[in-house]
Amino acid sequence: MKKIIPICLLLLTVYPSQWVGAHAVITDYSLKITPIRANSAAQVELSFNSKIELGLSQIFLVSIGDKHTLLQADNGSKQGQIIIHVPPLEAGDYALRFKVFAADGHLTEDVIHFSVSE
Repeated sequence: MKKIIPICLLLLTVYPSQWVGAHAVITDYSLKITPIRANSAAQVELSFNSKIELGLSQIFLVSIGDKHTLLQADNGSKQGQIIIHVPPLEAGDYALRFKVFAADGHLTEDVIHFSVSE
């Protein structure tokens, strides 16, 4: 009986931490399959494991010289999906830097690097 109490206390301290640490994790993005072509506007789909509060989130295009340009984004047709509107870009290396808030209020920041080719 004395051994059960410490085990129960350990489980109570470990178990809730799974729910406390919930964050929006990117599960997929369209740049893996569909590259962006030079001088053409494009849309990039990001999929997360939870619903995103788009009004509280920011997505930036990062170009040479660490230039950040805020991009327009809309909710996709699926929960946790965001559609990013990318303007026409010249050939070169870029990144998408995003700060998104999950519906539970947790902030997730990440960067996706990609290249634009002719």
